[in-house]
Amino acid sequence: MTAAAPKQPLTLKLCAPRGFCAGVSRAIQIVEEALARYGAPVYVRHEIVHNKYVVDSLKAKGAIFVDELDEIPETDAPVIFSAHGVPKKVPEAAASRGLFFLDATCPLVSKVHKETILHHRRGKEVVLIGHRGHPEVVGTMGQVPDGAVHLVETVEDARTFEPKSPEALAFTTQTTLSVDDTAEIIAALTERFPSITAPHREDICYATTNRQAAVKAVAPTVDAMVVVGAPNSSNTQRLREVAERLGCKRSVLVQRAEDVNAESFREFASVGISAGASAPEVLVEEIIDAFAREFDVTVETVVTAEESMVFGLPRELREGVEA
Repeated sequence: MTAAAPKQPLTLKLCAPRGFCAGVSRAIQIVEEALARYGAPVYVRHEIVHNKYVVDSLKAKGAIFVDELDEIPETDAPVIFSAHGVPKKVPEAAASRGLFFLDATCPLVSKVHKETILHHRRGKEVVLIGHRGHPEVVGTMGQVPDGAVHLVETVEDARTFEPKSPEALAFTTQTTLSVDDTAEIIAALTERFPSITAPHREDICYATTNRQAAVKAVAPTVDAMVVVGAPNSSNTQRLREVAERLGCKRSVLVQRAEDVNAESFREFASVGISAGASAPEVLVEEIIDAFAREFDVTVETVVTAEESMVFGLPRELREGVEA
């Protein structure tokens, strides 16, 4: 009997932190707890988080996902708003219909909403640094009247933006942006408008910052980077971009193990693995297993930060959990 050929060695370096953040964990727990407490169905406006595996898992438990409230029939079932936040008109419309709704908006996104409202009340023009059309940006801009927030996406936007009142400006940011890109945009704004009011605390969330820092530590030490997550996830796309900028020969975003073509990694001796804040760890494990089937893998974990953040559930669900 011929012995099997030895597998090619491959070192996998796992970024830590990676995967679920506190806001994502809370949002998923809200849907699961609502299903447990009230039974199926539970309606969810938009994807609760940007991850198909998570959404499909919740669908299997009885969650019904809709794009808009008018798709929901008259019902006593809970209606849940996604972790990305919603414009103010959405809960107002839900209340006018008498719907029982639960808000799964990440508390760090809610912080940006409150900042935007406060700046507007104080008579300031608000600049929002973010990506047009992203649900979080739509939700933040929808906290104040149309036209009260100016969206800035790039350094060039910051250099050409013309406010009505240059001495009465404030800025906020989407929570899932590239730390480095955002710093450049802020620098351009502050150079032009030295009196612009900044957030009391940085708006880019701790999880986004930590995951990018972990990729920055790993990417220069590996040949390629695999980022696990959804293509419509802003924080996940930023991780792939960070690795690409740091010189990885290949930086790819994958959703599941079947997206990994192991043969295409044979030219590499080392691969880094990270995961966006809405990607569950089971998907990372799937991808490690996919590499292990083709290579003799050695797994190392590179830890750049420890996370212990936990966000509480809405009052309506918290009482049941505490009991």
